[in-house]
Amino acid sequence: MNRWSWLAVGVALLGSLAVAWSLMRREVQEPSHIVEPATLSPAATAGKVAYEANCAGCHGQIGAGTDRGPPLVHVIYHPGHHADGAFYVAAKSGVRQHHWRFGNMPPQPQVSDPQLQTIIRYIREVQQANGITAERHGG
Repeated sequence: MNRWSWLAVGVALLGSLAVAWSLMRREVQEPSHIVEPATLSPAATAGKVAYEANCAGCHGQIGAGTDRGPPLVHVIYHPGHHADGAFYVAAKSGVRQHHWRFGNMPPQPQVSDPQLQTIIRYIREVQQANGITAERHGG
C-alpha cells in the first residue's frame, strides 16, 4: 500500500471512531446525580404526584430511569429535541422504541389530559434544575 492508501485508511478509521464516540457520549450523558428543584411550581407539584403514581414505576424517581424505562431527565429529552407534544403523544398513543433498548412504551390511558400537562411541567422543571434546557434540534 502506498502512503495515500494508508492516509485514506487512517482518515476512515478516525471518522469511524469519532462517530462511535459521539453515539456513546450521547448514551451516557445522563446526570450522575439527578436533583429535584428546591421548590416546584403548583402545576409541577401536582405533576410530581401524578408522575409518581403513573410513571415512576418505569422511568424512576424524579425521572432517573430504571431497568424498565429510560431516564426522562436526560439531554436527549431536551425541549428542542422532544417538545412537550412528544411526551403527550407517547403517553396517549404509546411510542416505538427509538433512543433506548427498553422496548415499546404502551399507551397510558389512565392518565388524564390535565394530569399529563402537570407531569410534563414536573419533568421540565426537574430537567431545568439539572441543566437540561432547549438546544437546537440535533444539538
